[in-house]
Amino acid sequence: MSFLACRVFENKKLENEGKESKVSHRLVQMELDELTAGDVVIRVEYSSINYKDALAASGRGKIMKQFPLNAGIDLAGVVEYSDSPNFSKGDRVLVNGCGVGEQFDGGLAQYARVQSDWVIKIPESYDARQAMIIGTAGFTAALAIHRMQVNDQKPEMGPVVVTGASGGVGSIAVNLLSKLGFEVIALTSRKSMHEYLFELGANKVVSEDELGMSDKPLGKALFGGAIDNIGGKTLSKIIAHTQLWGNVASIGLAQSPDLEAKVFPFILRGVSLLGISSTNCPMPLRTKLWHQFGRELPLPDFETIVSKEINLKDVSPYFDELIDKKHHGRLIVNCQ
Repeated sequence: MSFLACRVFENKKLENEGKESKVSHRLVQMELDELTAGDVVIRVEYSSINYKDALAASGRGKIMKQFPLNAGIDLAGVVEYSDSPNFSKGDRVLVNGCGVGEQFDGGLAQYARVQSDWVIKIPESYDARQAMIIGTAGFTAALAIHRMQVNDQKPEMGPVVVTGASGGVGSIAVNLLSKLGFEVIALTSRKSMHEYLFELGANKVVSEDELGMSDKPLGKALFGGAIDNIGGKTLSKIIAHTQLWGNVASIGLAQSPDLEAKVFPFILRGVSLLGISSTNCPMPLRTKLWHQFGRELPLPDFETIVSKEINLKDVSPYFDELIDKKHHGRLIVNCQ
């Protein structure tokens, strides 16, 4: 059976030219037996383009551990074949993280073959399309909120600032925090995103200059907590301005991977810095969080958050466009 996939290749350097290898992607026709190993075959209905997918397929980030490989770190669809007693043909399922799109063939394809240990049945609260509007970005936001709440983050501690607020993780974080009763400060450098972020539930939408943060190692307590997508100096400043016993969830490094924080916020205010790694989240917790959407965790405003739905055959230009901030919220891909 032949099917379409967005496949990423490493172009190795030519002999005696001394050029570094580069990565490129193209749409190809594949056969099932060309896919990486697994005991469940899924007919993919929807996937999405995450920041990590954009870095991988464009070659602007070293994401993939082997080549060639199908891009796409998440997918939702229907089980076509299963060697596992836990899944049957026709089951509606999703997969995110677990190395798909990094070490194993991912979801930007019409079919995927995965390990059954990675597969989650889609709850009745939402369908496959909505699962990918949530996607890895929404799952990551949910994981950050979960870790903050486990560490006793409460609305009465003060506003939660969300950096990179118009991106996929940021958009859903703003929306979910607002629905959970938190005051939300959305941080963005894009004035065009203000109306969108207010619609998601932000109480304030500001640039970094408007936050009133200083360069002091321990500044005035401005935030009850934070979900940070950009890292670098901004993250360092936020830590220094977080309230007593507040939690700062660190997710991304769009600004920089460097962290220059001093120990004062940790030892004088009890601030906690929480690392959020959605790729290798333990499966029991991963399953729990996916099943909390629509129950303990509110469903996001799907049609507000999805900025565009594209077809698999049209994905190519969107990788660079996402990195270059030409889109907001979620880009979902119809693979049918």
